[in-house]
Amino acid sequence: MKRKVLTALLSVAMVATMLVGCGGNDSAQTPGETPAPAESEAPAEDAAPAEGGEDAEAAAPAAGGEGGLIGVAMPTKDLQRWNQDGSNMEAQLKEAGYEVDLQYASNDIQTQVSQIENMISNGCKLLVVASIDGDSLGTVLAQAKEAGVPVIAYDRLIMNSDAVSYYATFDNYMVGTVQGEYIRDALDLENAEGPFNIELITGDPGDNNARFFFGGAMDVLQPYIDSGKLVVKSGQTSFEECATANWATEAAQSRFDAIIASNYSDGTNLDAVLASNDSTALGVANSLAANYTGEYPVLTGQDCDIASVKNMIAGKQSMSVFKDTRDLATQVVKMVDAIMKGGEAPVNDTESYDNGTGVIPSYLCEPVFADVNNYKELLIDSGYYTEADLQ
Repeated sequence: MKRKVLTALLSVAMVATMLVGCGGNDSAQTPGETPAPAESEAPAEDAAPAEGGEDAEAAAPAAGGEGGLIGVAMPTKDLQRWNQDGSNMEAQLKEAGYEVDLQYASNDIQTQVSQIENMISNGCKLLVVASIDGDSLGTVLAQAKEAGVPVIAYDRLIMNSDAVSYYATFDNYMVGTVQGEYIRDALDLENAEGPFNIELITGDPGDNNARFFFGGAMDVLQPYIDSGKLVVKSGQTSFEECATANWATEAAQSRFDAIIASNYSDGTNLDAVLASNDSTALGVANSLAANYTGEYPVLTGQDCDIASVKNMIAGKQSMSVFKDTRDLATQVVKMVDAIMKGGEAPVNDTESYDNGTGVIPSYLCEPVFADVNNYKELLIDSGYYTEADLQ
């Protein structure tokens, strides 16, 4: 079931969402159109340092805790959001009494496989895995299953493995609808005559989330494209055409350099850019600064990375979907605790996420958007960032 998130309701509920944290959502999601994103965001400037080596060799587990050793596999330190996810997870697991083996894999699949193998051989009792490529961990996770080690897929669904016990993420379809509705409302598509020019960019094809982000946004925007009110001058509208390997900023910038040169170098206005996350949005912003002379477009994003929040304040990015990773870490710790005590993890979705071996019980946290009007309330007053971080 595809859901529409009314922007008016989001605005009213925003403060409540921050107070409540992860919100329940039992509706099924379907990932709109075609393939997915590749992820690579802005460098993790000012990000809190996260423990764990980036080499294939597993680092020694962090000390402290009597609840057992938990392995936490993160994809890379190159993106700010993964540093925050890893450090939040480690801190909250330690506080709950667990030892933690936190590893970062430098966006190298074989490195992540080796790290997970080491976690299993070193006696980890449970694995929390944010995969680099959701289709590449089947063999090593089969080892986990054979060893009786439960697996929680973190933020990115691990595909085609029956070793995955649970999935914890944000409501990824809602992320896309929030972005699409922001563009709809910013351009007043319901009332304005148009036409308006729009271009699209999403994430890594190996990241299942990208399909949900893009699908949710396109469910909002496609009717306006079909009616001619929104025009994609490049003609690039399929997921495959709009995907960005590894979510890489440089790849996003290179693609938009070509789009601008072919379609907007004559002064034609680009009115909006749907960017699925902040690393791709940063690439778009860099390309606009170097090549574009028209009126600045509405530009979406996701993750509220520091570089993109600074761009938002400077008028170079319109919004970013805020996913408070502290809330997601809190929920994952609850799931870990329940499993380690012999129970079932709390979930709020048992319909949406089929990884090819069956539907994975999931917990979905609700995202909200930040823009220049509310970022202080969401990001600074909540303690997520300080004023100094955004200077």
